[in-house]
Amino acid sequence: MAQPNKSLAVGMMTVCQLMALALWFSATAVLPQLRAEFDLGAVQSSLFTSAVLLGFVLGTLVSAFFGLADRVEPRRFWAVSALVAATANLLILTVPIDGIVVIVLRLITGVCMAGIYPIGMKMVATWSRGDTGFLIGLLVGALTMGSALPHLFVVAVPLDWRLVIIAASVSAYIAGIAILFVKLGGTPGRSPRFDPRMVRQIWSNKAFRHACYGYFGHMWELYAMWGWIGLFLYGALSVRTYENPGIWAALLTFAIVGVGAFGSLAGGWLADRIGRTTVTMAAMAMSGLCALVAGALGDAPLVVLIVICIVWGISVIADSAQFSSCVIELADPHQVGTALTMQNAIGFIIALGSIHLVPVIADAFGWWGAFAMLAIGPLLGFIAMGRLRAMPEATQLAGGRR
Repeated sequence: MAQPNKSLAVGMMTVCQLMALALWFSATAVLPQLRAEFDLGAVQSSLFTSAVLLGFVLGTLVSAFFGLADRVEPRRFWAVSALVAATANLLILTVPIDGIVVIVLRLITGVCMAGIYPIGMKMVATWSRGDTGFLIGLLVGALTMGSALPHLFVVAVPLDWRLVIIAASVSAYIAGIAILFVKLGGTPGRSPRFDPRMVRQIWSNKAFRHACYGYFGHMWELYAMWGWIGLFLYGALSVRTYENPGIWAALLTFAIVGVGAFGSLAGGWLADRIGRTTVTMAAMAMSGLCALVAGALGDAPLVVLIVICIVWGISVIADSAQFSSCVIELADPHQVGTALTMQNAIGFIIALGSIHLVPVIADAFGWWGAFAMLAIGPLLGFIAMGRLRAMPEATQLAGGRR
């Protein structure tokens, strides 16, 4: 098809992805208001984010095991997932915020994300003509911006946290309908089903293991940072006696998380040219340093705090797509589906642990202790990718660029 058709289709897919993924962090974005109004504890607060991650893990495993991505037309699969997720998100308004039902609804939202994010990549790949890396980077950027979008809703509709939930759901409803009118660039390729029998064989690949170790360190930091940076900023602005600290914290969080979309694109562009381990190690070194110092800057000049957090927002996601790229290049071609599913499932489970630990450690030792704890992930990931770089198999990465 003509290039203009491709640009329009990929652009529509990216916008729809961004609008639907706003559901991921819609409840997290209003946590300061929820904690103030309902006196939520640390555990209940962390469940607002971790339930979505757990749901995503479950949804991805079920979808891969039964081959749903191959059995259901992708646009319809995506649309149904978005509409169900939007409805589950909207139902939060009808149940007690401090009860178990709201967590179940967040879990359902996460399950549906498994029909949005991976399927979006599958649809975009139908338009790939030697530019797969850029297109996948575009979708990771959409995930990043979609995660930031609810914080902008807080600013756009500041009167009531309920309006933020409604705005995110309406955004996903519109995306779910619009995706049905998107054209594909060809027939989507069949994704290998998850096969538990392959796990031992795949894990015996030493180079693959180290790529996974790097990813696991990355995931220890990423979602915990995204999930809690807004509450940290809210506290930092409150002690400065700013008027409407919730609005300013939401705006800053949108900027800090959203700017990562550009980090994702830049990371993909650089990795194809100077090497995957080079980019991942540089990104983790930078994000780890930011994690070490950010929590201690609550009383620092505001401009210093914002600059460090923006650098953190860029570097924490700049390497994300490259770990999947490493798996694709290092795993047996017939085992890529199982390898990616295994890597992502373990990575998101690890993210669940760090998300729950952050508020506990913050209550005990302050934000410096909580964020410094996150730096353990990029440190171990840096070491793992450094060892991968020294292996002969590293020449398989990015056309020989380590």
